[in-house]
Amino acid sequence: MERKSRLAREILIAGVTLGVLGDALLRAGPWSLNLTLWATLVVFAAMTLAGRNHVAWPRDGLWFAAPVLLFALAFAWRDSLALKFLNLVAMLTGISVWSLALAGSRISISGIADYARGMVDSGAAALIGATALARSELIQTAPPSSATLRHARAATVGLLIAVPLLFVFGGLLMAADAVFDRMVTTALDIDFANLMSHGMLTGFFAWIVCGFFLLILGVARPFRAEMIKIGRPPLGVTEIALPLALIDLLFAAFVLVQMRYLFGDAALVQDTVGLTYAEYARRGFFELVTVTALVLPLLLAADWILGPSSALGKRLFRGLAGAMLALLLIIVASAMTRMQLYQDAYGLTELRLYTTAFMAWLGIVLAWFAVTVLAGRRRFFATGALLAAFSLVGALNLINADEIIARVNTTRAIEGKEFDARYASSLSADAVPVLLSALPRLEEEHRCIVAARLLERWSPPTATDWRTWNVARGRAWRSVRRASDRLERSACSAESRRERDADHDAEAADATSG
Repeated sequence: MERKSRLAREILIAGVTLGVLGDALLRAGPWSLNLTLWATLVVFAAMTLAGRNHVAWPRDGLWFAAPVLLFALAFAWRDSLALKFLNLVAMLTGISVWSLALAGSRISISGIADYARGMVDSGAAALIGATALARSELIQTAPPSSATLRHARAATVGLLIAVPLLFVFGGLLMAADAVFDRMVTTALDIDFANLMSHGMLTGFFAWIVCGFFLLILGVARPFRAEMIKIGRPPLGVTEIALPLALIDLLFAAFVLVQMRYLFGDAALVQDTVGLTYAEYARRGFFELVTVTALVLPLLLAADWILGPSSALGKRLFRGLAGAMLALLLIIVASAMTRMQLYQDAYGLTELRLYTTAFMAWLGIVLAWFAVTVLAGRRRFFATGALLAAFSLVGALNLINADEIIARVNTTRAIEGKEFDARYASSLSADAVPVLLSALPRLEEEHRCIVAARLLERWSPPTATDWRTWNVARGRAWRSVRRASDRLERSACSAESRRERDADHDAEAADATSG
């Protein structure tokens, strides 16, 4: 208990320190270098505390600290808000898996339920874990002596006597001298709202850090998710196989009847009565994505409910699930084809790119499901799916999603195809170098909009906050500063931009109503 008490005191000190740093760093937004630094300090503090107190961590636990740090580093690299959101989700997921590994679970064979329990444990630790520090057996302090109590009582009485006297004499001296009055007034001019804001943010970060450290360092665990037991529903092979068979028939009918449309091209779409090109590609894609996303949890639930069934039941499930996966792969190919048609017609956006990436991940996970769950190796499925998700987010950072979007759309503009200059110039700092490179080859109408918005958004600010700096922003500021003369010659006036924006909004409204 003495070791735990000492470790708990060190956790309290580290938590308060990281809380103060969290308030100082993360108060400024958008999160960039500040989050990278704070997350790195949290991981470093956890490892330092573990080393100082000889906390034995399993090897799996050390490995899963890596994605937390890598996705934290991405905040100092990329500027896209969508990428930052994905990086934050990946960081939090990595933290949950990290805590699960440090609790003793073997991550390589942990199932979906284990990961869910890890997330619940981490969330509970962040919310209520710090309450364990209030337990007397963790933070042991010697009881105050009678002499200490006597001195404390005397000091309190002295302060109570001094306060009114200080007010009286201080008021008289302030009235006697204007300089002294201004000095005292300035010293006592405290912004209590701002002070409270700093205190609350410091307390928030200190609270969640203390709770998380208590969990991963084995001092206290406020909630044990494994205590929640969910029994399998009393369903047999027939109750599971019948719905799967009917869904297989539905998918087969859809694929057979719609085969022409699944892989149709522009001519087919335009010849279809009552179906515009946009409706065909857009509506079809997102509906098929939804179908694909729903099938995976359905099959996982069916496999879990069946459990250790008979050999005949297992073969029947694998046959029905395998047929569903085969049909689903055709639907996935259809969805990807529809999105390709939509992108060819209207260009690339963040929603289209990230949804396509999600669809690619679903395809990988479906194949992994066949290799693991259908082959009787379900325990490997969750880890593979998680690593595929981490790899996808990492790949989106590597390829620079906003740069890809800007490159595709400016290439279309140079080829004389439809181009939304307002959308292109609204992308993050990641896209600025590509937009500057393509600017001379754009039509005058598009060039003036892009140039004006680049100057407006990415001209180097007179004062910068280093906490919100990242590589992409620094590069965008430098690029726009070097090209400022050229941009000013190409930029539209504010009045001209307002007129063009009004025309653009009117066209968009007409397209929507049509």
